[in-house]
Amino acid sequence: MSDTPSQPDDELKGSEQPFVAHLIELRDRLIWAVAAVALAAAALAIYPGPGELYDILAAPLVVHLPKGATLIATSVISPFMVPLKILLMSAFLIALPVVLYQVWAFVAPGLYSHEKKLVMPLVVSSTLLFFVGVAFCYFFVFGQVFSFIQSFAPKSITAAPDIEAYLSFVLSMFLAFGLAFEVPVAVVVLARMGVVSIQKLKDFRGYFVVLAFVIAAVVTPPDVVSQLALAIPMCLLYELGIWAAQIFIKHTQAPDAPADAA
Repeated sequence: MSDTPSQPDDELKGSEQPFVAHLIELRDRLIWAVAAVALAAAALAIYPGPGELYDILAAPLVVHLPKGATLIATSVISPFMVPLKILLMSAFLIALPVVLYQVWAFVAPGLYSHEKKLVMPLVVSSTLLFFVGVAFCYFFVFGQVFSFIQSFAPKSITAAPDIEAYLSFVLSMFLAFGLAFEVPVAVVVLARMGVVSIQKLKDFRGYFVVLAFVIAAVVTPPDVVSQLALAIPMCLLYELGIWAAQIFIKHTQAPDAPADAA
């Protein structure tokens, strides 16, 4: 009679910590993350300054306004609060790599080696893709959208957008494009978790194209330029996600369990 095969050693065995130790480590990680954001905010407050940050954010719109027109503030505290919000948002984005590293350092000891091969690339790629989506929106989409909108403005109307309304519009567009550029990450996660197969993802291509244009029509202004600028990259990124999913599935599988003895 053959002996029952021994189970492989658990690589996480002996790495457990008391609950209080986890809380202390979590506190320390949060302190480092908050300190990174505060340091970035202090640096931005000195240079270029909150007002200049808003000028940078508003540049794609200002360049397309009629000559002599500027943005306006309809609230008494808007000239103070709006630049402050942009300062904090910019500081968080600059410190985001440090914040994500603290999150990674906290959860990594509880992950198996094959899980680390999956999580770390996804964290890095999702961060980079979000920044790429925001940059694409700022440097390309805004210029095209504002030019298209101003071309329809009647000669009898002088555009003078409110700074809070513009900030709300910009943040919603940044969020829409940043999340849209996360399509490859979502595809990889769904395929890696076994929710859908690679073949089903390929078969869903046609439906995703329709879905991408529906999403673009809902989350972007009612103009063709911004809708195409969001829908087309989503379709291309979907294809990228299918390709990346095949690689991730191949290189992040858990070690095979030993076969039972005959």
